[in-house]
Amino acid sequence: MAATMAYALRTNNQSIVDSVWGLGFVVVAIVSFVLSLASGEGNLARSLLALVLTAIWGVRLGAYIHHRNRGKGEDPRYAAMLRQNTGPVVPFVLRKIYLPQGAVMWFVSLPVQIAMFQPQPLNVFTWLGVAFWIVGFAFEAIGDAQLARFKADPANEGRVMDQGLWAWTRHPNYFGDAAVWWGLFLIALGTPWALVTIVCPWLMTYLLISKSGKALTEKRMAKSKGQEYVDYVNRTSGFFPLPPRQRS
Repeated sequence: MAATMAYALRTNNQSIVDSVWGLGFVVVAIVSFVLSLASGEGNLARSLLALVLTAIWGVRLGAYIHHRNRGKGEDPRYAAMLRQNTGPVVPFVLRKIYLPQGAVMWFVSLPVQIAMFQPQPLNVFTWLGVAFWIVGFAFEAIGDAQLARFKADPANEGRVMDQGLWAWTRHPNYFGDAAVWWGLFLIALGTPWALVTIVCPWLMTYLLISKSGKALTEKRMAKSKGQEYVDYVNRTSGFFPLPPRQRS
């Protein structure tokens, strides 16, 4: 996070933190994997599984956000935050952006860190976790791709995306993100004490629904899309995928 902050301050664009969010989890996973190898603890199969799945998720997310934000300048969220600052910028962005995100990243990634040091053989929870991860990754990646393709068509300017996975949930990408982290939590369940990390995917899910994800997006969409978005909300599940209701 320190390197990200330095680069963001030099380029006067705090939005870079969004692009490196997923990559930060990859770094945590790599460091944990190396430490587990050095200590001789852990089950190599579980450690590799946690590392590979985290890396695939993080690299894809980072690449997608970087491509989406490229050339667009400062994100309005960060621009509004910076306008509130009346003092030195470094301690302000450190307190408001980088320390909170770094803390959340470390906490949410605890299942991955713990998975690296679990000596028990793979079990039914491991494969259940892989299934959760596959479903989540598919929803997140396909949902992002469908939305990007929709926005790239000039004919869809000002319209609400309600096709593909977006007909089943208003936020397939956020649902997928949550499912990925529930999957990684299940993979970490080699011993009963690993159950304490259940708060980690719960926190990620809470943030995606109530704070940084769904809540902010829907507030912005309600202002910009009008009645079309109201109709979309009325017929489409808010988070968990469900068959779309009939149009009224």
